[in-house]
Amino acid sequence: MSDPRLEGQFDEAGQSAGDSVDPTRLTPRLRAILAIVLLADILDLMDSTVTTIAAPTIAHHLGGGDSLIKWLGAGYALAMGVLLVVGGRLGDRYGRRRIFLLGIIGFTAASAMCGLSIDSPMIIVGRIIQGGFGALMIPQGISILMASFSRPQLPRAVSAFGPAMGASAILGPIVAGFIISANLAGLSWRPVFLINIVLGITGFVAALRILPRDTPTSTTAIDSVGAALLGATMLALIFGLIEGSTDGWHSLSLASVVAGFCFFVSFAFRQLKAKNPLITPTLLINKGFTAGLLLGLGFFAAVSGLSYVVSLFFQLILHLSPSHAALGLTPLMLGVIASSIICRPLLVSLGRRLVTVGMATSLLGTVGLWLTIVVKGQLVTPWKFSPSLLVLGLGMGACFSSIYEVALGDVNEEEAGSASGTLSAVQQLATAIGSAVVTTIYFGVVRQSGGSRAMETSLLVVAGAIICCLGLVWLMPTSAPPDGMEALSTDASAKVIEVNDAL
Repeated sequence: MSDPRLEGQFDEAGQSAGDSVDPTRLTPRLRAILAIVLLADILDLMDSTVTTIAAPTIAHHLGGGDSLIKWLGAGYALAMGVLLVVGGRLGDRYGRRRIFLLGIIGFTAASAMCGLSIDSPMIIVGRIIQGGFGALMIPQGISILMASFSRPQLPRAVSAFGPAMGASAILGPIVAGFIISANLAGLSWRPVFLINIVLGITGFVAALRILPRDTPTSTTAIDSVGAALLGATMLALIFGLIEGSTDGWHSLSLASVVAGFCFFVSFAFRQLKAKNPLITPTLLINKGFTAGLLLGLGFFAAVSGLSYVVSLFFQLILHLSPSHAALGLTPLMLGVIASSIICRPLLVSLGRRLVTVGMATSLLGTVGLWLTIVVKGQLVTPWKFSPSLLVLGLGMGACFSSIYEVALGDVNEEEAGSASGTLSAVQQLATAIGSAVVTTIYFGVVRQSGGSRAMETSLLVVAGAIICCLGLVWLMPTSAPPDGMEALSTDASAKVIEVNDAL
C-alpha cells in the first residue's frame, strides 16, 4: 500500500502521478538520486576495506608499527558500528537530507585529514571520524530512496546496489594497490584517501541540488547516553587489547580492559531502564535472535580479521607489492560476490541450513589455507592460496546473505527495526573486534616464531571460531521472515542490512 505522505516527494523527484505505462520506470531525477546514494555507499565500502591493502605502507611511512596497522582497520569500523543506529534515528528526527549532507561533507573532511596525516595519531583520529560520519551518511541514503521511489520502482533501485557494490568490492582494493604502487607524485598511499575529496565534494554538491527536501518523521528521543556508553565500552576494550598486545600488559592497558567491562555493564543496565533504548530489551530474551547475534559477531569477527591478516602476510612476509597483494585477494572477493548472488534466492527455502552450508564451506576454505601454509611455508605463493581463498569466499558470501535474515525469523514486526539496526551495528563492531584480535594473535606469533607459523596460528584460531559458531546455528530460527523487505520496519537503520545483503 502506498503511503500518501510520500506522494509529494514522488512528484518532486520527477515521477508523474499519472504515469501508468511502466510503473517501474525511473525518471532522470530519480536516477540522479540513486546515483548520489550509490556514491555514498561506494565511498563507505572502499574506505572500510582500503586499509586491508594500504596499512603496511602507511605504517612504514608514518611509524606506529603493529599498533597503527591494527587501529587503521579497527578505528573506522568501531565508530561506524557504535553510531550506525543513532545515525538512522538522527535522520528521522532532524531530516534525512540534512543529516546525509552533514555525513558526506564530514566524511570528505575526515578523508582529507587521513590523506594529509603527518603521524599515526592523526590518521587514527581521522579514521574514527570517517567512520562516525559514515554512520550518519549511510542510513539516510536508504531511507531517502524509500521516500523518493514508489513501491514498484524500489526493487529496480535496490537491484542497482548489487553490481555497484560488487564492482567496488573487487576493484576498490585493486585500484588502491595500483595507486600505492604507482607512487603518484611521490605521494605513495595518500591519494587513496585524497581522491575522496573530489568524489565527496561532487556528491555533496549534487545532493544539495537534487535530493528532495523532507521533514522530520519522528520526535522520539535518542538514547545518547546509551550510545556514549557503548562507544566507551568498545573503545576501552579495543584500546586495551591493541596496546596491551603491542607494548605489553601494563597498568594502562589492563585498566582500559577493566573499564571496558564496567562500561558494558552500565550500557546493559541503561538499555533496561531507558525509555528509548538502542536495543529493545525483549530482543535479548529471544533465543533465536540472540543466537544469531552472537553467531554473527563471532563469524564476522573471525573472517574479517582473517582477510586482514592474509593481506599482511602477502605484503610483510611474502614481500608482495600492494597491487600484487590486492590481486592475490581477488579470488576471495569473487567468491563472496558470486555466492551472495547465488544463495540469496535460496534463503527462503533453506533457512538456517544455508547458514550451516556457508559456515561449513568457510571452514573448509580456512582448513585449505592452513594445509597450504603447512606444506609450503614461506615458499607459498598467492597462486597456491587461490583455490582455498575462493572456497572461503563462497562460504562467506553464503553467510553474509543468510545469517542476519534468519536471525530475524522469530522477531515481532514491532521489534524489526531495532533488531535489524542492532544486527547491522554488530556486524561493524565485529569487523573492529576481528581486525584487532586476529592481527594481535598474528603479530604476537610473528615476533616469536616467524610469518608462516603466525599464519598457521591465525588460521587455527579462525577455524576454531567458525566451529564454535556452527554450534549456535541450531538455536537460530528455522527460516527467515517470509516477506523479505516488507517484513522490516521503515526505520532508517533497518535498511542498512538490506543493502549489505544486495552484495
